[in-house]
Parts: sequence; structure tokens; C-alpha cells
Amino acid sequence: MDIGIIGLGAMGRGMARNLAAAGHRVKAWNRSGGTIEGVTMVDTPVDALQGDVALTMLSDDAVIRSVLLDSGALSKANKSLVHVVTSTISVAFARELVDVHAKAGVRYVSAPVLGRPDVAAAGQLNILAGGPADAVEAVRPVLEVIGGKIWDMGTEAPTANAAKVACNMMITMAIEAMAEGVVLTEANGLPRERFFELILGTLFGSRSYQVYSAIIAEGKYQPGFKAVLGLKDLRLATEAAEQAGRELPMLSAVHRQMAETVASGQGERDWAAMAEYTIRGGK
Repeated sequence: MDIGIIGLGAMGRGMARNLAAAGHRVKAWNRSGGTIEGVTMVDTPVDALQGDVALTMLSDDAVIRSVLLDSGALSKANKSLVHVVTSTISVAFARELVDVHAKAGVRYVSAPVLGRPDVAAAGQLNILAGGPADAVEAVRPVLEVIGGKIWDMGTEAPTANAAKVACNMMITMAIEAMAEGVVLTEANGLPRERFFELILGTLFGSRSYQVYSAIIAEGKYQPGFKAVLGLKDLRLATEAAEQAGRELPMLSAVHRQMAETVASGQGERDWAAMAEYTIRGGK
């Protein structure tokens, strides 16, 4: 297939490399340039919208709006294209994208992904796919290359974005839960490594606890997913809660804690740095 990719950050690069290795003809546009073996770099986003499928992996609503909507690029897309946004975006913006694509005559799928850059590189992302059944089926061969599993989120694209925002919210809650557990146990002489061995072997053996307990135990926070992006996602979750007319107390707590972590100068570290901020008492 002829596939375009818009955005070659930590996640997009792995996706592009895997698609090219699978034999697809891949063209990519990136704001900061760069090269990937087997991928043809193009000069404009419009050039990446001329194939069968285009994947957009840009950082947030504002960047996608600037690159694709305000620039008029989407209106110049191939009309037989299926455009897949794999970024974590707001539910409100996803609804807007559905309308904008309908007006442009381009099929649209929301497919945000669960997984860090190493998972993207291995082609094992969990993909939350939402959109019309025919559009999702058309891009399934592409999604199967970049993902280990495709989860059906229904025929309404924004549902997938709501699910992704909820997942990221819950990951931060797991990070904060482990940090607060460490505060109690280390204050009473139990090393965090032994505490994590306990919780992973009994009640908390899920992927999030496995991944982030290892990072917290090591105490090194090289960014797989930056805290500043985690803060963005918690803002999206807060907005979604407000749109639902609800106050979510745990969300409010982790949103505040992540904001303080970023404000302390740790925005470019992994979002698990929030745990160290909590363990050190806000230092």
C-alpha cells in the first residue's frame, strides 16, 4: 500500500520503519526533517496525504490543527485516502475532526495507541480503533503491522480517544499509587525493590505496575514518555470529565501532582518522575 506518515517523533519513527520493512511504500513528512531507511521524505504534509492511508502522529490538538487544518492540507488530500490519527487528542477535537473530514470527503479513523517508543519499534502497540467499519477494515492491514492487537472501540471515532485519555489517566494513578506506597514502606525500613516484588507477585501484576515500578526502583527517568506530555493528557482527561459534567477526585489529585512535577523542572523527564517528586515530598 501507499502510506503517508505525518510526524516522526519517538513513536512515529518506529511505526514508519516497521511499515517500510513490511514492504509498504512509505512517504513521511516531519517538521524537523530527518531520514529513515526505506522511507521517502516529502516536502509538505499534502504530499503525505496522497496515498491509500495516512497516519498522523503529532503531539497535540494544536499542532494537528496547524499542520492539517489551518494550512488547508487536508482539503488537498487524495479523496480515496483513509486518514488515521494515532495521536492522543482531546475528545472534543476528535469530534471536530470527524466533521472536518466529512466536509473534505476523506474517511477518518481515530486510532490512538498504547505503548512506549520501544513497543512502537517492536510493532507491538495496542491500537484503540474507532470509526466507520469500512474505514477501519480498509486500514487494518496497516494497523496490524504497527500493532500487536487492535481493539474495536466502535463506529464513533471519538470513543477511541475517550478510552485512550482514560487509560493514560489510570497509568498516572498507578504511578502515584506506587509512589505513595513507597513513602509508607521506606519510612518503615522496607526497600522499594522488595515492596515492588511484593505487589507485583500478589495484587498488582498489571503491565503498568510492571513497567513503572522498574523505572521507579531504578530511579532513572530517561524519557520514554515525557512528563510535559503526561500533563497534557491529564488536561485532556480533565476537559473530558468537565464535558461529562463530573468531578473526578483522583484525576484532580494526579493532575495537580503532575503539574507540580513539571513546574519543578522535570517536564522533559519520563512522566514516572512524578513518583520521585512525591517520594521526595515535593522536592
